[in-house]
Amino acid sequence: MCSVAALCCVNQYFICWGCPLNLLPPFADEIKPDGKPYKRVTMEEAKRGTPPDRPVRVYADGIFDVFHSGHARALMQAKRLFPNTHLIVGVCSDDLTHKYKGFTVMNEDERYDAIRHCRYVDEVVRNAPWTLTPEFLAKHRIDFVAHDDIPYSSAGSDDVYKHIKDAGMFAPTQRTEGISTSDIITRIVRDYDVYVRRNLQRGYTAKELNVSFINEKKYHLQERVDKVKRKVRDVEEKSKEFVQKVEEKSIDLIQKWEEKSREFIGNFLQMFGPEGALKHMLKEGKGRMLQAISPRQSPSSSPTREERSPSPTFSFPFFSKASPPHHSGARGYLVSEDDDEDDES
Repeated sequence: MCSVAALCCVNQYFICWGCPLNLLPPFADEIKPDGKPYKRVTMEEAKRGTPPDRPVRVYADGIFDVFHSGHARALMQAKRLFPNTHLIVGVCSDDLTHKYKGFTVMNEDERYDAIRHCRYVDEVVRNAPWTLTPEFLAKHRIDFVAHDDIPYSSAGSDDVYKHIKDAGMFAPTQRTEGISTSDIITRIVRDYDVYVRRNLQRGYTAKELNVSFINEKKYHLQERVDKVKRKVRDVEEKSKEFVQKVEEKSIDLIQKWEEKSREFIGNFLQMFGPEGALKHMLKEGKGRMLQAISPRQSPSSSPTREERSPSPTFSFPFFSKASPPHHSGARGYLVSEDDDEDDES
């Protein structure tokens, strides 16, 4: 048993979602009276806080047809009016509701069950009266009645809660704007064809929806037309996406082409422009060619014999240095390059 279940000793109908003791609040006609004397608490005592065994008994009533968040918020406010509150919720029967307010979407048993599954409710009164009498208030030991402060005219009265307000038992709550059972029904009536087609698609028959044969065929035709429209719309959206992608890629390609073009033009000018690398290469080549084909400048004077460096001497092998010279003219020569030059001259 979860720890929250310990609160059952204080409030035996506390709902702990997910707890095995998840008890629904009981119906008032199923609770046996405890026999204790009843004495109403004042507003000051209720706001100050009452003992755990004497919670402030707050009553809130309504039709609660097509139970929605506005109902839940009103019951939440009623539950939180005082530090220790026991919330009793009265739900009017079908006969009484159809008589004073009109036809309901949910029957009374469905509305009773919806209220029992609201976490703020501690007790449910079935077949609640349209106008609260002193006998009803005393029977259920009600301390305060919670409702929004807007005068509620019905059953020949300008405000059915006027006598409760005069007795100082009225505790006002705030109405949730923008949501009500009448608003929800208005939406359904306004878009009647849409909801009929919706339910036909979900398997409901024309008889269950109270739709004639001709209207049934009309709704089926409208559904097929809408399917074609949806397909056309899907194709248009896909086409737009494709065109958008193509445009993005085209812009990207154009940007890349422009970058490459600027790079190519810059490289071309760097090579072939007026001050490009090709011009410098041609100038340098021209200078080398002129240097190659131009004659070398001759020296202004030739060196004398004495200035020349001595040439190495060569001795013929068939003349020996030890052989004596012959007077007959046959003698060994020491031949040098200088002698050869003299001979040539």
